[in-house]
Amino acid sequence: MDTNIFKQFSDVPVTEIAPGFSGKIIHTPNNTINFIEVKAGSVVPRHQHIHHQCAFVIEGQFELTVNDVPQILDTNTFAVIPSNVFHSGRAITDCKLIDVFNPVRLDFIYK
Repeated sequence: MDTNIFKQFSDVPVTEIAPGFSGKIIHTPNNTINFIEVKAGSVVPRHQHIHHQCAFVIEGQFELTVNDVPQILDTNTFAVIPSNVFHSGRAITDCKLIDVFNPVRLDFIYK
């Protein structure tokens, strides 16, 4: 197996991103991909960053607020958040999420 191309997901360490948010973070030259498990009731406060962000729910329900407008995300609804737009979130249920960021989240490399 070419380990420059093929990786083992089990080798990716779990990182606590915020209280109640734990993720497996993968970096490519252009993106950061975060596979997140979130405990129900956990909140990420209102923030913004330079990164373009795509947010997907794999399991559960997650309330994402963008520009002060809340929206429930589930397995049928995803979000494309432009750079520098304020957003926050709250897990309604236990959730599994995937967030994709561009450019690479350097702050996540050093977590």
